[in-house]
Amino acid sequence: EVQLVESGGGLVQPGGSLRLSCAVSGFPFSTYAIGWFRQAPGKGREGVAAIWTGGGSIYYADSVKGRFTISRDNAKNTVYLQMNSLKPEDTAMYYCAASTFLSGVSWSRVSMYNYWGQGTQVAVSS
Repeated sequence: EVQLVESGGGLVQPGGSLRLSCAVSGFPFSTYAIGWFRQAPGKGREGVAAIWTGGGSIYYADSVKGRFTISRDNAKNTVYLQMNSLKPEDTAMYYCAASTFLSGVSWSRVSMYNYWGQGTQVAVSS
């Protein structure tokens, strides 16, 4: 059974940091791309970052470039999203998702991802 489990969310003040984790099981880790998405209340789900777990390609949304870093630990079958300099507009439910394909054009499309986690809440507020 394919499972993606997010953790690490919470409440943080503006300018603070959080590290989200996405633990993956049920499929060969290095053969998939993992993306991080977020959804704020009343808004659509948007791509934040994505990584090909086999190495190489990494993509970021313009809104998080220079503040967020996606990384992987193949030994732990886990993908991380380090979020620094957090802003109130980063408040959202954050999801990780798995795809068998990754490209610079389609990485942020929800429809490209086959499997999804349940999400972890991030709130940025003073």
